[in-house]
Amino acid sequence: MEQTWKCNACGYGIRDEKPPEKCPACGETCTFVDNTDYTQNIGNKRPDDRL
Repeated sequence: MEQTWKCNACGYGIRDEKPPEKCPACGETCTFVDNTDYTQNIGNKRPDDRL
């Protein structure tokens, strides 16, 4: 299942099943936060802009 991930260092967002090892934007080994919004429109998941 595809999710939306956001780099905690530079804010880069990516849609994939799992986050990458290195951020494609900043090139660092960063922590990615799953910011897929599961609370609204369960059938139509979208990035949670609050994160």
